[in-house]
Amino acid sequence: MAQVFSPSADTWFRLVLIGVPLVIVGLLLAGAGLTSSQYQTGEGWTVHQQVPFSHKHHAGELGIDCRYCHTSVETAANAGLPPTQTCMTCHSQIWTDAPMLAPVRASYATGKPLVWQRIAQLPDYVYFDHAVHVKNGVACVECHGRIDRMPLTYQAKPFEMRFCLSCHNDPASGIRPPSQVTRMDWSGYDRDALRRYGASVVRHRGIDPKRLTNCETCHR
Repeated sequence: MAQVFSPSADTWFRLVLIGVPLVIVGLLLAGAGLTSSQYQTGEGWTVHQQVPFSHKHHAGELGIDCRYCHTSVETAANAGLPPTQTCMTCHSQIWTDAPMLAPVRASYATGKPLVWQRIAQLPDYVYFDHAVHVKNGVACVECHGRIDRMPLTYQAKPFEMRFCLSCHNDPASGIRPPSQVTRMDWSGYDRDALRRYGASVVRHRGIDPKRLTNCETCHR
């Protein structure tokens, strides 16, 4: 009787039985790794801007308050971006011929706004209100990280659902006195005292974690 399969067929069959599951597992692990990677979340990534604005210089070294540029952060859902006139308040007098500020001068001369690329970007199906958070004392650093140390601005935290829920499940952990909401460095403060303060605000204002974690709070 003629042999149907070659002598090596059994070896190849065994390799396929072992190899296919390994490939599937490998693809699943690679997919899981990609979804949680910084490439996917945007954490740590910078974005090209018309003007290489340095928060390290302005907010860190010069100590300019966040609200000087982001004027609507306490009153509106969006923090707001500064108009060119705000930039020219200083740069009509200093660094007046700096090549990197040529787009700012052109914007001021023509009245055409600068186009800034968003870095802290949330999906369209997520509702976020800056004013609500700031008024309740959620410090800027909780979401934006040490912006005062960033020569080029990057996304400091992974703006995923689990990140938001980590605070919404325990709101007392991130609440600070509203007058100190733009403070970046809290290392010299007693963490237990800060937590007690946050807990007192939660009680006083009736902040309910169950409500904060309700789907319709962020998905409207």
